Amino acid sequence: MKLIQSISKFLVVLALAMLAIGCAAELKNKENLAAAAGFKVITPNGADQVAILTKLPADKVTRITYKGKMYYVLPDAKNNVAYVGGQTEYQAYRQLREQQNISNDNLMAASMNEDASMNWGAWGGWGMAAPIGFRR
Repeated sequence: MKLIQSISKFLVVLALAMLAIGCAAELKNKENLAAAAGFKVITPNGADQVAILTKLPADKVTRITYKGKMYYVLPDAKNNVAYVGGQTEYQAYRQLREQQNISNDNLMAASMNEDASMNWGAWGGWGMAAPIGFRR
């Protein structure tokens, strides 16, 4: 019984670790796309900027108005910086994300087509004998 509990706890910890790694990778991908789109990396240099940055969702680009101007901000609270761009940079960011999504979709479709076109029967299955009782 203790072995089952230990294995269960290990699997839960492993799943949480994988989730955290996946989230970190997604944020890093967004940061890379923002930089490629022309967003500038800034360090907040005033109490008002720090306050704004801490209120923004960590994993998405948010439109804000600061001193009468509109900006798009992707915060990186862990490194105490933000990726900041205007309308032009935001449009470029959206296009890059869309291109990446299309590319990922095409890659997945190609993989699925390849799997569907495989003739596993020509291989004779996996080359293993059928278990006793399942033979014809």
